[in-house]
Amino acid sequence: MRILLVALLALSLGAQPAFAQQDLGPDYVQTQFGPMGPAGRDLLEKVALAGLWEGPAGRMGLEKSANPKVQEAGRHLIDGHADLDRRTAVLARTFGVQLPTRPSEAQQGWLDEMTAAPARSPEFDRVFANRLRAAHGGVYKFLASVRTGTRNTAIRDYAKVCMDTVLDHMTVLEATGMVDFNDTEAIPLALVAQPSSIAPTPSGQAVQQSPQYSQPLRQDDGDIPDGALGLGVLALVVAGLWFWTSGRSSRRPHP
Repeated sequence: MRILLVALLALSLGAQPAFAQQDLGPDYVQTQFGPMGPAGRDLLEKVALAGLWEGPAGRMGLEKSANPKVQEAGRHLIDGHADLDRRTAVLARTFGVQLPTRPSEAQQGWLDEMTAAPARSPEFDRVFANRLRAAHGGVYKFLASVRTGTRNTAIRDYAKVCMDTVLDHMTVLEATGMVDFNDTEAIPLALVAQPSSIAPTPSGQAVQQSPQYSQPLRQDDGDIPDGALGLGVLALVVAGLWFWTSGRSSRRPHP
């Protein structure tokens, strides 16, 4: 009986890593930092692409603008992407990701607009501020999505640095006073929720909450995984058998 108990305990201990394993599919590879998947590779490629046009755009901001705030934004772009380029190259070598070497067609078009705009003119400042601010807004949402969902610690830390850099760039671009926020195609309005089809509630009448928000929020952190529950039951069974057999042996008459 004791041999059986030892075997059950060994089985329960050996089964624990199996519950921790998860098959994420053929697009993922296991690394020392956690699984590396399509989102992580896409992140490295997109940040490298951003550096290929935002660095040159920053240099044009320094050389072609007479506006000190545009020049300051240009310096932030140059310094920020120089740092990100170094980090991106290191991670690309670590994870075997092939990085782009030239801007996309759209990015090259934005650079051409800046090149064509007259130096030291409000036209250049407007093109500079608006093209870069719109691009940074889209990139920031993408970074937040990857940062939220990735299970790779190196990519998670890298995405955090990228988000800080992009937020800094958005801030200095907005500080130029040249960003056109009325262009909602380039910078869409923030929508917290879809418009409700329910008629407005008269003043003084209690507002009925949607069932989606009237229930307390579930706390998933406290849920017990099925694997852990199964191991707990197995441990209780083993403990019960142990005490039962021990009790029987203690009640046997001794010669």
